[in-house]
Amino acid sequence: MTLPQPPKQLRLIIETDDFDEAVHFYRDVLGMSEQPAFATTGDDRVSILHAGIATIELATPAHVREIDRVENAPAADGPTLRIALEVDDTARVVAIAQENGAELLASPTLTPFRTINARVQGPAGWQVTFFQELETLDQRATRDGFTTDMERTR
Repeated sequence: MTLPQPPKQLRLIIETDDFDEAVHFYRDVLGMSEQPAFATTGDDRVSILHAGIATIELATPAHVREIDRVENAPAADGPTLRIALEVDDTARVVAIAQENGAELLASPTLTPFRTINARVQGPAGWQVTFFQELETLDQRATRDGFTTDMERTR
């Protein structure tokens, strides 16, 4: 049975010991707008930041390792969670992230799937991939290798 309506929002919750560093990186450096959020007092702090459209990318370990290879990024041991943010200019965003203390893990790279990807080590132990789309979804849908899992299994 499928839900009558799909979820309306994806929210990724990142627990961090250095809240100020994480808020500075995502809100101030990357420019993600903040909405009001409820917290009590003292160390109970929360920031809800907008990142445009949210998607969930499900990937097999083989695909994750292939993306690591394509991006020239170090492979992680075991299952991973990584944040990927679409940006207008990957190289510029990486430079700004580095100026603000992010460690470069993979330089901007043109991928076979027509994006420019780069990866940094973000706050709270999360790797952040920045990707710049070079084609529309309609353009991509006409090229070999691009399909949905549902189309593949028919």
